[in-house]
Amino acid sequence: MGEDESSVKQKETRRFMAVFSSASFLNDFGSDMIYPIWPLFVTEFLKANMAILGLIDGLGNAIVSLSQVGSGYLSDRLRKRKVFIWTGYLCGSASRVGYALSTAWRHLIPFRILDRSGKIRGAPRDTLVADISTRENRGRNFGLLRTMDHLGAACGVIVSILFLGYLGYRSLFLLASIPSLIGALLIFVFVKDRKTKEIYKGLSLKDLTPNFKLFLTLSAVFALGSFSYSFLQVYAREFGFEERFVQVLYLIFTVTASLMSLPFGKLADRVGRKFVLVLSYSLWGALCLGFVLIRSYVGVVLLFVLYGLHLGAIQPVQRTFVSELSPTEHRASMLGTFQMIVGLCALPASVIAGLLWVNFGMSAPFYFSLGLTSLTVALMLFVKEQA
Repeated sequence: MGEDESSVKQKETRRFMAVFSSASFLNDFGSDMIYPIWPLFVTEFLKANMAILGLIDGLGNAIVSLSQVGSGYLSDRLRKRKVFIWTGYLCGSASRVGYALSTAWRHLIPFRILDRSGKIRGAPRDTLVADISTRENRGRNFGLLRTMDHLGAACGVIVSILFLGYLGYRSLFLLASIPSLIGALLIFVFVKDRKTKEIYKGLSLKDLTPNFKLFLTLSAVFALGSFSYSFLQVYAREFGFEERFVQVLYLIFTVTASLMSLPFGKLADRVGRKFVLVLSYSLWGALCLGFVLIRSYVGVVLLFVLYGLHLGAIQPVQRTFVSELSPTEHRASMLGTFQMIVGLCALPASVIAGLLWVNFGMSAPFYFSLGLTSLTVALMLFVKEQA
């Protein structure tokens, strides 16, 4: 009987991961048709400066944080996950139509808010993944999800590179709205909420352990220095790369992250979450140092590979770690709270980076981030991993 129950649970987990991986692939396929050209669309097509780009990106990341914590809390309280997930995909689809219709950078703001509000799917989705997983495979499952995210992104970048010259920005944005719509339909039709007698029991600061509070603090410190990828792309453009090759650089780090997310997730299952997280912070620190010191085209390309390694390590393992440090009955709320704190720090992070860039030069944001990354690694040494 025990073996039969285990077999049924494994099949349920595989089916669940297949549906969510497919939906994630489609959503990122659509979103990454436009993300590699986003900074150039804003700065060159709509004539905004770097400070404006930093403001728009930072505002978007802040909205992500608010949507994550709100959906996490409501998901726990209402005992629902699915509705937040398919609605989130629809928001992303609709926002790309809005981008296509925008004729000035100011028009982008409400659609950027809608786009980033689509992240209401994040905490409920991650909670479902954590709930159906065990400690032995949780890192792997999060790694698989991120692999499909990045694989979809890589396919989207390829489409962007091949068709931007033929379609132009606006038609490409309209095309990018379709895959997320299909992903929303997959979730709506094939996913059912897991039934549970009790999920929500109320939440207070007493539910957060000192260990979890320390991890939230160091994550916020790191986020303050983690400006958006747009700065890396514009740096490459300023360095001398042609517009088309800037898209290739985006593809390089996306493919690297896709290839490495699952191995890093498995590594975290074997050697622990903390080791892989420290490694991910160190990779970002090396990236910042590289952008300050390296002055060759090959070197810049390798730095985008390094960025992909950083993303492949931090994204699945960070979510795994937070889900395990959280009380089970508050898991969606805690995942949302974590994303809120990190996201709220993203607004000043990109704004600060933009101001440093404009006033002190391209290297200034990297020096600032390197200092905060060093502090993050030092604080991480004091975080205890769940036994």
